[in-house]
This record gives sequence, structure tokens and C-alpha cells, in this order.
Amino acid sequence: MLVVLVLEQVCSALGADMYDSVYPTRTARFGVALVDAGVMKIKHAAFARDMRPIDETCSCMTCKQYTRSYLHHVVTRGVASASILVTYHNVAYMQGLTQRIQQAIKQQCFPDFVRQFLSGMFPAGDVPQWVVDALDVAGISLEGVAKLKPVHNFYEEVKSVKPMPVV
Repeated sequence: MLVVLVLEQVCSALGADMYDSVYPTRTARFGVALVDAGVMKIKHAAFARDMRPIDETCSCMTCKQYTRSYLHHVVTRGVASASILVTYHNVAYMQGLTQRIQQAIKQQCFPDFVRQFLSGMFPAGDVPQWVVDALDVAGISLEGVAKLKPVHNFYEEVKSVKPMPVV
């Protein structure tokens, strides 16, 4: 499930600026909320008595009005509105993430944003190899963030490719 959140970072680094995904709504149907650390499985018993919102920094309607405990209760009982409440949060989260990406690009600190985001998502440094390699292609080093190193020096390889002649 983390793949989509990481994929958005990688796609942005590689130049994609539009996303169309059912991920926020599909995961909500299973009681999964999106957060910077990855995903929060509201069905887990640990949330049964947790009186905090899904994300204390989120200003969506769900986070303002409902606790993790309440959401755990409605999700585990299959209440129809549960997926709607988690969807509100997940869509707001993805919109906020996209806005943060846009802001980082405008402020010319996107590589730092990506490194910080991945540090939060993979605190042990276990960033997948495909992420390390893809971001290396985009010129973003994950040294100090990821345990793995790029398989190739893609950035240098791409820079050394000579343009094709125009016919």
C-alpha cells in the first residue's frame, strides 16, 4: 500500500504532474487511512480507545470531528458511512501531499522534500531498490536516507547520452 504514496514522489521527480488514482477511496473501503508514515489500519485493535484524530495536522472534516476510536468502531462493524469518512480524509491527504510537492518544486527544494518524506516513511532506511534507482534517474540522491545504493549511476549515464540528430 505504501507503493502509491512513494510512487507519487517518484513520478513527480520524473516529471509527471497529474495523477488519477482510486487508491485513496479503495483503501478507505478497507478502513485504511493515509498518513505521512504510510498507512494507518483503523481496524487494528490499537485504535479502539485512541481518542486522537487520524492525523493531528490534518484539517479535513473527518480529522476535525471524529476520533480514531470512533472510526475503529464504525469500520469494524461495517457501517456504510465508515468508508466515506475515511475517504474524506484520504482524498484530503492526497490533495495536501500534492500541494506540498508543488510547493517544494516552486521553492526549489523538492529533493530535500523527497528525502524528508521517505525518511518518515522508511525510518529504518529500508527504501525499496526501485525507488532508489528511479530517484537516482531524477538526480535525487538518497544517501543518508536509504541503506541501498543505486544499482547503476543512472543520472551520470543519462547525462552522458548524446542527443539524436534532428533530421
